[in-house]
Amino acid sequence: MNNTTPFLPGLHLQSLRKKPRSTAQIMADEMMHKKDKSLLGLKACFGRFIPECFLKNNVKGHHSRHRIFSKETTFWAFFSQIIDADGGCAEVVKKLKTYLAFNSDQSLSVSTGSYCKARKKLEETDLVEILKHTSESFHVNLDDQPLAGRRVIVVDGTGLSMPDTSENQDEWPQISSQKKGCGFPTMRLLDCFDLATGAILSYAVGNKKNHELPLLRQQEGTFKEGDIFLGDKGFCSFYDVDRLREKGVDSIIPLARRIPKTEQTCIKKLANNDLLIRWERPAWYKKAPLPKDEWNQLPEELLLRQIKVDVEQPGFRVKSFYIITTLLDPLIYSAKSIADLYYRRWSVELFFRDLKTTTKMDILRCKSPAMIRKELLMYFIAYNAIRHLIYETAHAHEKDPMRLSYKGALQALRQAEVYFNRAALCPSEILRIRENLLDSIRTNIIPFRPGRSEPRCLKRRLKPYQLLTLHRHEMIEIKHRSKYNAKAA
Repeated sequence: MNNTTPFLPGLHLQSLRKKPRSTAQIMADEMMHKKDKSLLGLKACFGRFIPECFLKNNVKGHHSRHRIFSKETTFWAFFSQIIDADGGCAEVVKKLKTYLAFNSDQSLSVSTGSYCKARKKLEETDLVEILKHTSESFHVNLDDQPLAGRRVIVVDGTGLSMPDTSENQDEWPQISSQKKGCGFPTMRLLDCFDLATGAILSYAVGNKKNHELPLLRQQEGTFKEGDIFLGDKGFCSFYDVDRLREKGVDSIIPLARRIPKTEQTCIKKLANNDLLIRWERPAWYKKAPLPKDEWNQLPEELLLRQIKVDVEQPGFRVKSFYIITTLLDPLIYSAKSIADLYYRRWSVELFFRDLKTTTKMDILRCKSPAMIRKELLMYFIAYNAIRHLIYETAHAHEKDPMRLSYKGALQALRQAEVYFNRAALCPSEILRIRENLLDSIRTNIIPFRPGRSEPRCLKRRLKPYQLLTLHRHEMIEIKHRSKYNAKAA
């Protein structure tokens, strides 16, 4: 018999309690409860580039229980910390506390202890997979590729510093000319960038003793058949050019440590300052990447193309240099197009500027090598996510993605994040805010300044502080330091 309860519809008469909740209702309530604890603003903006499947709680172990600092919340809080102007843990904890106060009945302490513990529980392998997904999810048109529809990978290295802790010093020791306790651990970083989008494809980390070539060899899996490798003269190596050539990857690098060939010693003259040459295998040396017997199995010579480039633009350090390349067909790859492509190699310095200066990756904050690696990965993930926004905007409005300001995109994202969080559960409002964000990115165009000289100099004078050359408890501050010349220390 059906028992209807018009005045108490929620009661189940057979058991005198509320009707049993279905599995779908229970899961829906759990999802809503989880959403109330997440910084959904960033998720709404970057969810297409960073899928939710990577941020699900683990089945067991760390991040297996639903707490305020779940795996998803911790990741997006870490992401928010990276793009924030302050960049401190206290800032992002206060941001999450405010978010919970307006979107749920949860409360959160301003202490950073729980958040820092949750960050340590993030698996480095998960962050590596997320970074890999962000780099592979770019859909670049052939027309956007810099040379003949082929992907160009530009490679360069840089240095970073971090807090002076014993663990960091053991992993990345400071330079030997500094006294212990007066310097900072120094990391050497080598990145592979996609020249068309500016996205990071892969990276390798070493210390001050690591040369860039061994770090490049750790990333050989990044290169695919048909790619073009673009590097500076530090990558001028017979072994590496041959190894990439065997994978179907062409190279464009400036000539270094070898005497240029002349028209009398070349195989064929293709055009003026454009020669087809033989590059002889160098003799084996102790620091060679292969044992002597394997080294002797390398080809005795490589067939290359040597292009002399004359620099007429004032302000450049060199007036001419030579480019070595495995692109041998002058009809498909003219000497001018190759020289113009090498001129674009300077873009990699601008990519590092966006990372180190604009996003403030120059000085890392974490105090252990494990957390330093996670922090570095989060910087790369955030950088690639912003590059996604820039490329998406440029493609929609038929603009050059390299002409849209990365700093302008980051500033617009910082301002939009607050409104994203306020409208986290309203899809139509999120869409409106996102469209406004993309419009801000679209209108912030970098002026076209071909051949502009950008010397690495400081215009603003430094303050006349002493240099720390002794331990803090031994250091004596000089009186009248306003008259002290810092360079004399």
